[in-house]
Amino acid sequence: MSKRLNRYGNVDEPLRGQRCTACRTGAPRLTDEELEGYRRQIPDWEVETSDGVRRLVRVFTFRDFAAALAFTDRVGAAAEAEGHHPALLTEWGRVTVSWWTHKIGGLHRNDVIMAAKTDEIAGPAPAV
Repeated sequence: MSKRLNRYGNVDEPLRGQRCTACRTGAPRLTDEELEGYRRQIPDWEVETSDGVRRLVRVFTFRDFAAALAFTDRVGAAAEAEGHHPALLTEWGRVTVSWWTHKIGGLHRNDVIMAAKTDEIAGPAPAV
């Protein structure tokens, strides 16, 4: 089986186990092809554009405000550990998480890594 590669290496290597790297102003944004290569690992995330900036966005649902707040705290701790921070909107029973890299005004590999880590924090979706 051949590896699917991009400028960052093997796109099939699990994102959740990777670390964010320092990102400087002017660093290249993910190309459409690079982002598509990572989408299999973060299939529940939407790519949205706001004010001309592409972002990864996902809404997580919870049984109540306390559970949503606890999730927000866990995502915040992971973000702080990686030095890469999302926009978090915590409401009763739901949290909207948005990842993008402010320094480059778009998506960087760090954003897909943190989306995968966010999914891991959330755990499996509850059975309905």
